Amino acid sequence: MTTTTASRLRFAGHYLEMVVAMLVGMFALAPLWNLAVPGLDAHPDAHSMVMATNMAIGMALWMRIRKHDWRHIAEMCAAMYVPFVALLVPYWMGLISGGTLMTVGHILMFPAMLVPMLWRRRQPAAVSHCATG
Repeated sequence: MTTTTASRLRFAGHYLEMVVAMLVGMFALAPLWNLAVPGLDAHPDAHSMVMATNMAIGMALWMRIRKHDWRHIAEMCAAMYVPFVALLVPYWMGLISGGTLMTVGHILMFPAMLVPMLWRRRQPAAVSHCATG
């Protein structure tokens, strides 16, 4: 296996770890929110921010376990919010439905996660797990 192939496999594995951590956070924390704020899902704007928070918590916890620094954690957590924040204005203007907000926000989250990961990977002096796998 070439060094390039091994590097790409490590990167893909790390990306998959982030996706799993995100999903664990979303599913593990959702019941707590349902108890604390019944009917939250009737408000897609608030619900999307809560889901982004749940995903960010799961991802941040895993990244901290993996010894990432706080700056990298903050960048990856921001990727959870950016797609939803970008879609809130069209939602509030009535241009998109709550279902569209949730669906498109989740879809856009995957490429949004790649941005800081690829950015870190291309930095010459990067020493984070994002850069090295």
